[in-house]
Amino acid sequence: MAARGGGAGSGKSVPPVAGTRISLGAGAKTGNNRTVALLWGITLFLTGIGLIMVLSASSVTSYTQDQGSLGGFTRQLVFAALGLPLMVFAATRKLDFWKRWAWWFFGAGLLLQALVFTPLGFAVGGNRNWLLIGNIQAQPSEALKLALVVWIGAVLLKKEKYLGQVSHELVPVIFPGALLALGLVLGGRDLGTVLIMAALVIGAMYFGGVSFKSLGIIIAGGVIATIFFVVTSENRMKRLFEHSGGESDYSGIGWQPQHGMWALANGGLFGVGLGGSKAKWNWLPAADNDYIFAIIGEELGFVGAMLVIALFIVLAVLMLRVISQARDRFGRAVVGGALVWIVGQAFVNIGVVIRIFPVLGVPLPLISSGGTALVSCLVTMGVVISVARDAKAYREELAEGVSVAR
Repeated sequence: MAARGGGAGSGKSVPPVAGTRISLGAGAKTGNNRTVALLWGITLFLTGIGLIMVLSASSVTSYTQDQGSLGGFTRQLVFAALGLPLMVFAATRKLDFWKRWAWWFFGAGLLLQALVFTPLGFAVGGNRNWLLIGNIQAQPSEALKLALVVWIGAVLLKKEKYLGQVSHELVPVIFPGALLALGLVLGGRDLGTVLIMAALVIGAMYFGGVSFKSLGIIIAGGVIATIFFVVTSENRMKRLFEHSGGESDYSGIGWQPQHGMWALANGGLFGVGLGGSKAKWNWLPAADNDYIFAIIGEELGFVGAMLVIALFIVLAVLMLRVISQARDRFGRAVVGGALVWIVGQAFVNIGVVIRIFPVLGVPLPLISSGGTALVSCLVTMGVVISVARDAKAYREELAEGVSVAR
């Protein structure tokens, strides 16, 4: 499969054959320029939609919590103002920067996640996955996602001549790397985040060219572990089997899914208008976070909800294009992991709101309130753009080589 970069041991970039050399001229350059521009545009557009919807969805709860009606929006705006320069920084780095610092980033991510088990950590909704330093709250697992996917790309690139051997494909990426990262998050009881992280690990390894045998072992182990952690938790079993609301449960497990569906139904085709949501008046507890898609559907209607879905689909297509054009295994693995994380998590969140999936407690990337998640997603998109820019440079190098050969 071309997107996977060939066989398990074929990490080297292969020059184009004679029959395809002409395709590396101006048309390829234009296509790469367009991909980079669209990645910027869609990321900023989704962030803008998020700010508008957080302003609307959080206005009531912010006011009732004595933060003023703009409290939630102001916090999100501050983090967007922090994340955008970091995204620019990430996008303008050469890939050697990420490869050189990958191990350090991963180590820092693990250290920050471990701090949730110290007095600096605290629980939200039963999940101990947060840090409180002064007046600043942070969710280190979001930064760990990015560190993990960059680290996996660097390891696969370093070991590419050994790929195809299961032991080399699983060590150290799975044993102990990914298991340590996922274990720290699971120690805080945040199974939803663990599932997203597990998916991005599989995505990075798949697009990085790991053999199907190793992927099968990883997926089988993941499924067994997930079943175990679900059946051994009464709360998770309730979420799995009672997320539809049950027969008469309007104040427990089924409260949020039920009111989320009511909000979507209230929106109709064109919505009730920005700011007109009824569900945000304390009927939907996570209106500005996990269930912000319900507010989008209520205020912007089916048309607005489908626009958001379409943007994530286009983002997925663009990221697949970057994967197919990446210079090496590192770029394919990193963008593949980012694709599964950001776009995959978006559709998991939407699936929860429309009751395809049980409540997992994961936000809508780039849109839901949550400063750490927003900054992490923006920086990740910056890394994706960095890979896309490198792919553009790589295509230009190949085109120049063809010109010299002629």
